[in-house]
Amino acid sequence: MPNTATMTLDEKLDTATKAFELLHAGDEEGYERAMKSIPMPSYMAKTAKETIGLDFLVNGGWNLSEVEAEFGSEWLVK
Repeated sequence: MPNTATMTLDEKLDTATKAFELLHAGDEEGYERAMKSIPMPSYMAKTAKETIGLDFLVNGGWNLSEVEAEFGSEWLVK
């Protein structure tokens, strides 16, 4: 099940900053988790769906709240 939590711009920036701190500390898994918690922009999800596949989005742990807001939740099952 995809993460559907929304974030403000400030929250996105704070999360990205913390993610890079984790990466610099050698915690690659923590970095990946933090980055995936930031909502994926709809244009990126559309490209990923077309090139990599829907499974990548739905089962990859990505935050898809902006995708659902723009395209609707049915977009994530077709």
